[in-house]
Amino acid sequence: MDKVAIVIGATGLVGQHIVSQLLGRFDFDIIRIFVRRKTGLIHPNLEEHVIDFDQPESWRDLVKGDVLFSTLGTTLKTAKTKENQYQVDFTYQYEFARAAAENGVPVYVLVSSLGADARSSIFYSRIKGQLEDAVSGLKFNKLLIFRPSILDGDREENRKGEKVGLAFTRFITRYTLKKYKPTPADLLAATMIRMSLDETEGIRVIEGRKILTS
Repeated sequence: MDKVAIVIGATGLVGQHIVSQLLGRFDFDIIRIFVRRKTGLIHPNLEEHVIDFDQPESWRDLVKGDVLFSTLGTTLKTAKTKENQYQVDFTYQYEFARAAAENGVPVYVLVSSLGADARSSIFYSRIKGQLEDAVSGLKFNKLLIFRPSILDGDREENRKGEKVGLAFTRFITRYTLKKYKPTPADLLAATMIRMSLDETEGIRVIEGRKILTS
């Protein structure tokens, strides 16, 4: 039987690395991605589904495989409103996770964020914490939650504020606050894939610096 990796957020910084790395490996026979618009990617092992995330009844039965990599995310600037950001960062990811669990997908791998806390006064951190809590209640054999610091890599989307923050974080963490050292997106993707394939079950949370050394 074909081994299937599912990816949502495949056009984002981490998602692109995950898809690229998966297509270059032999661990999975099918890489099944769910996107809002065509990516233009062509590969014999790639299965692309263009969907409306607001219509789960149209894609729920397709969320079947061995591992679900969830890397969706947006910024308040892009989303325009907190409601829209919540929809992308929580609702869409949770609905996919729930569909995967109901369809018997055994492994779920989530990109969260350093500082994620459902009780946080910071909106972004609160969303991430709420999502972590929600998916932790679903029935997966293995749940991996990655909490990277600010992501380091080349984005197609121009995020000037993030670039300034990244430059500052690179500088300051050379000497102190090393837990906040930027996380290279390609390394994060590689670690997610590698840990998804090991035999350890249960829930694991991998924080900032540990991603760099795991």
